[in-house]
Amino acid sequence: MIKALSTTWRAGWLTGLLAAALLSLAATTTQAALPTPGAPDLSARSYVLMDYATGQVIVERDADRPVPPASITKLMTAYLAFQAIKAGDISLDDKVTVSENAWRMGGSRMFIEVGKEVTVEQLLQGMIVQSGNDAATALAEYIGGNESSFVAQMNATAERLGMDETHFENPTGWPAEGHEMSARDIATLLTRLIHEFPELYQFFSQKSYTFNGIKQYNREKLLFRNDWVDGGKTGHTEAAGYCLATSGEREGMRLVAVVLGTESDEARNNQAEALLNYGFRFFETVDVRNGGETLATPRVYQGETDQTPVGLREDLSVLVPKSRRDELAVSLKLDSSLVAPIAEGDALGRLVVRLGEDAIAERPVVALADNPKGGLIKQATDSFWQWWDE
Repeated sequence: MIKALSTTWRAGWLTGLLAAALLSLAATTTQAALPTPGAPDLSARSYVLMDYATGQVIVERDADRPVPPASITKLMTAYLAFQAIKAGDISLDDKVTVSENAWRMGGSRMFIEVGKEVTVEQLLQGMIVQSGNDAATALAEYIGGNESSFVAQMNATAERLGMDETHFENPTGWPAEGHEMSARDIATLLTRLIHEFPELYQFFSQKSYTFNGIKQYNREKLLFRNDWVDGGKTGHTEAAGYCLATSGEREGMRLVAVVLGTESDEARNNQAEALLNYGFRFFETVDVRNGGETLATPRVYQGETDQTPVGLREDLSVLVPKSRRDELAVSLKLDSSLVAPIAEGDALGRLVVRLGEDAIAERPVVALADNPKGGLIKQATDSFWQWWDE
């Protein structure tokens, strides 16, 4: 009787365990089968949603189409100002004498006065928060010596950053023939600005600025809607329409959104917000491996040591749909028969990241330390073992 009960209990336990396993598998299968919803359909002339960490594009439409960018141009003016500050060529406390050329600028202004001295910091706030064309021009003249030389620096920097569909005619975005940027180029520029100048980027999150007794609010309305949005730049002219480049960070993931050529201020805000919400809701950035982390210590023949640590030069992250994270697989393939001398940084293999059947990232695996040739006896001994192992 006891044996029968025991057998019955085991059978029930196994049945329950199998049922639980099948339920778990069914739940996993159901989750994996859920497709990622389609991206929002926007009316903007062109747009792009980019992952900051990887540079991967989540959504785009005509992202390489060059169009008038209006005051989004000032992102490049800010980039060059930040670069000059970081290099020590200028400082936030430097005083700039306002020229008549800067004072006469039309459009949005911070209301500087000709002949008066203002600091670089004040001009940055006036340009970024108040979108002052007068401030942008004063900064350009101060940094470049004159406006035309500064514009040449803008174009040279765009070329260096790989902004192939960009050409500048002025530092403000004032309408001019041939003055154009693409949505992808703008996203690239904003990404680089955030990455290279994190401390100065805080100017873009400032909600208001008062100068000369005049208080103006940041035209980037998403700053007032969402506490995870930390800045960007608006633009508007008749030719450009209403434009916005913005960025936000949630749960350690940063996205950059650019919308160009919308029909109103409200439309540009709503459409950029829709892109950001879509990206944060359905995608995630996964850290794969850290740069400098030892991934393996392969056998090295004829070296001072028998093994050499290998890894990636830089951190590697990938962007994936949240529903497919479990499909990520990482494989490391090292070159066969590694022979000294090996110098730190030498490529010794490849790391491949796959999402299902598709390779989504590939990076060289490099030596993390030198391994010079060993002595004659070591070389002779290892030559034998190399022959034997092969």
